[in-house]
Amino acid sequence: MATITKTPSNTFKVLIRKAGLPPQIKTFKSKPNAEKWARLIESEMDRGVFINRQEADRITVGELIDRYIQEVTPLKRSAKNDKQRLLFLKRTFGHFIVSQLQSKHIAAYRDKRLADGKQGTTVLKEIGAIAHLLDVSIKDWGIPLVSNPASLVRKPKQSRGRDRRLADAEALTLIDAAKNSRSFLLAPIITLAIETAMRLGELLALEWGNIDLKNQTALLPLTKNGEARTVPLTKQAVDALQSIPRQLNNPRVFWTWVRPDSFENAWRRMLDQTDIQNLRFHDLRHEACSRLFERGFNIMEVAHISGHKTLQQLKKYTHLKAADLVLKMNADSRS
Repeated sequence: MATITKTPSNTFKVLIRKAGLPPQIKTFKSKPNAEKWARLIESEMDRGVFINRQEADRITVGELIDRYIQEVTPLKRSAKNDKQRLLFLKRTFGHFIVSQLQSKHIAAYRDKRLADGKQGTTVLKEIGAIAHLLDVSIKDWGIPLVSNPASLVRKPKQSRGRDRRLADAEALTLIDAAKNSRSFLLAPIITLAIETAMRLGELLALEWGNIDLKNQTALLPLTKNGEARTVPLTKQAVDALQSIPRQLNNPRVFWTWVRPDSFENAWRRMLDQTDIQNLRFHDLRHEACSRLFERGFNIMEVAHISGHKTLQQLKKYTHLKAADLVLKMNADSRS
């Protein structure tokens, strides 16, 4: 069934023919490797588990990345970041023939990135991008890979989540600095973040048409996890919204910022006028979730407000004050 012939360039070409299956042709530098491959393919054919690997033997990872960027990336909300990440990965893996990409190659990339000082979360996203690329290639595009090598790679250890809480004095300083800032919508957006646990992207996309001040709710039609949610508004949140001047012909509440990076510039300029250190806007979401727990809300209630889908996700953002827990425990013991 297998025929091995020596070529004029001193390589060994294997030709395998079997009824009902496409012929298999592959060239090797040594005859033992040619014979080993021929035995493997013949065995798979005889056992009915043969997979035609010819396409995987000629297409490169770079070609798959290009197709993924054209067909899959535009469907994602994070299309811009996804494209940048894939193009970066193409520099390392683009030259690989798909069938020759192994888990050891991806593991070596992981170790180098970590050695270069990259965060585990960043590297995990990069490995995840490769894994999804190969999953789509196998399941949707019919690329004949026996397994996804990226799924076999040990995940890098992620950095410890931030536990930054906002001290009472810092909260007052933050609001005062926001009110004195050139960006007059900083104060209300900070208040909304602390009162509602909304993400920055959700706040910047917030529209007046989705706010019901009478019933004190705000509808978020599209969130990070792809689902809509309705957020309850506290009196402080309603007051902050009512203080915002509306712009004609613009449905957005926080209309002065078009993109998150333009907001971040205003945020940094404001913080530079204070003595507050190591505070990110996203920390206000942490603060909001923690305050909800401290006020007695249960896990399901906080998850409904914040939009977290799992307890593990919510736990990452929630840092209760031990002193407050002691007071609660002592109060329970006296009752």
